[in-house]
Amino acid sequence: MRILIISPTQTGIGGIAQHVSGLAKYLKSMNYDVDIISSENTFTIPIKGLRNPSFMLSSYLKTKFKKKYDIVHAHNVPAALAMKNIYGKKVLTLHGVFSRQIDEIHGKTTGTISEKYERDALGWADIVTVISKEAFDFYSKMVTNIKQVPNAIDVKSLPQNVDRLYEKQIIFAGRLSKEKGIDTLVKIARMLPTDIHLIVLGSGPEEAKMRDLAEIQNNVHFLGYKSKEKTISLIRGSDILIQPSLAEGISTTILEAMACGTAVVASNVGGNGEVIKNGITGFLFDPHNYEEFVRKITELLSDKKNTISIINNAKSEVEKYDWSHVGKLYLDIYESVLDQSKYQRSDRQL
Repeated sequence: MRILIISPTQTGIGGIAQHVSGLAKYLKSMNYDVDIISSENTFTIPIKGLRNPSFMLSSYLKTKFKKKYDIVHAHNVPAALAMKNIYGKKVLTLHGVFSRQIDEIHGKTTGTISEKYERDALGWADIVTVISKEAFDFYSKMVTNIKQVPNAIDVKSLPQNVDRLYEKQIIFAGRLSKEKGIDTLVKIARMLPTDIHLIVLGSGPEEAKMRDLAEIQNNVHFLGYKSKEKTISLIRGSDILIQPSLAEGISTTILEAMACGTAVVASNVGGNGEVIKNGITGFLFDPHNYEEFVRKITELLSDKKNTISIINNAKSEVEKYDWSHVGKLYLDIYESVLDQSKYQRSDRQL
């Protein structure tokens, strides 16, 4: 089976990048022929608001020089135009509700424009997959050829190093952009007791806010973008991962924290409520309720017995999000759309 994966990104600590790299690794381990088109090997304009449009155009042009594939698997709506342009059965994976995310980041005008392209993209796919129930409920009103396949991580291959820098250490790791709840993160940081240290990893359009805060607040440490190995070691060394996102699919970072034995305090949005059972495998709050975030962080750091119970429950829960399971779900989908093609050819011959 020859498979082409098209994604705006395939490296870094972002959810889509980690999903795509994990899927490609799994498929290659099963001896499938996998090619990837992403911003890492295709021209994009590295300016906010122009990255996705430039990737759409450049990836579309790049497919002109690609041969036929059995499966063309696009990730998120910006990759759909290139998917449409090349021969093969077409799978479109949506990592959240795209038009809502655009509306949140760029405003209602851009969000409204994105809705039309989103509907067109859905129509180009032979099958649509989504990573969260929220997205499934939203898109199943538009298409019937849809399945939910969760995000995944390779639990056994996560780096084992532990990097603890402070006695009480909490961490945020992710893209520093509006939809990740950076404004709430700043408010949380300002309210933290001085003996609780917040490490911030990542880069993005909102990073100046965290950089400026770290310069004036001694218990906030902005480390910028770090490699996957360094990120995981810092997550393992932290007591709590915090994620106050305004929108989220199935967060790779949350899954990794659960696998690493780090407690999670996150916003009750999108797929977070599917991964985290509130009070059992982690804690969920309104993304704007920074006071509750701080209260729970302080409580967990003073109640080790409860924290250990949460961590153990989370480790058991995360096993079903391993690539050994989720990868098979994708292979079943690939086989099903290829089988449909065979049946259609047989019908035409009859």
